[in-house]
Amino acid sequence: MSRSLKKGLYIDPRVLAKVEAVKASGKKTPIKTWSRACVISPEMVGVTFQVHNGKDFIVVYVDENMVGHRLGEFALTRKFIRHGGKMAKEQETAAAASTAPKAAPKAPAGKK
Repeated sequence: MSRSLKKGLYIDPRVLAKVEAVKASGKKTPIKTWSRACVISPEMVGVTFQVHNGKDFIVVYVDENMVGHRLGEFALTRKFIRHGGKMAKEQETAAAASTAPKAAPKAPAGKK
C-alpha cells in the first residue's frame, strides 16, 4: 500500500542531514545507511550511499534517474545463483567445453 499524498514522501531526516554535511564538506565519502525506505530526493543526486541489504552494504551512486525511488530498490536482498537440474548441468558442461582452449597442432616430425 502506498503512502498518503497528504503526508508526502518519506525522507529520513538523519539521511538528509548526512547528505547536506557531505555536500558542505566537499568530500566524496559514502554515507552508510540502514534506511532502505527513504525516498531519493533531488538533493541526494551525486552522493554515494552504502545501503544495507541485511548482510552487507551495497554501494549505490545516486543519479538523476533515481529520484522518486527508494534506496532499498538498488540494494537487492536476494542473490540469484542459477536454476538447477540435469538440463542446466548439461548446458554448463557444453559451454565449458566449447570455451576451453584447443590444443595447438603438433609440428610434423622431421626425418633423420
